Amino acid sequence: MPDLWLLVLACAAGTYLWRGLGVLLSGRIRIDSELFNWVACVAYAMVAGLVVRIIVMPTGMLAQSLLTDRLLACALALLAYYTCRRNLFIAVCAGVIALIAINYVRTAWVLLG
Repeated sequence: MPDLWLLVLACAAGTYLWRGLGVLLSGRIRIDSELFNWVACVAYAMVAGLVVRIIVMPTGMLAQSLLTDRLLACALALLAYYTCRRNLFIAVCAGVIALIAINYVRTAWVLLG
């Protein structure tokens, strides 16, 4: 049990160390610098990679849906995102609702057909 608390404290220390460094350095970093642009690009690339991994190689319950269904739901979410003036909340809701509806229709189609 003490090993678990030591691990939790070490993780918290690491997290707060990086947050503290971010606060200290945030006033010194120019937003228009090449370093800041590079960090932003890396962050966007990591998010894009995670989204693609979730869509192409999902785990858990999402893995039971078809790839075409996930891609169609993603396309509908992107359409909602750009149609609703880049509102991320609406896009996420549209993607979730689309995936649920697509799976519901596919299941009903299989049961009736």
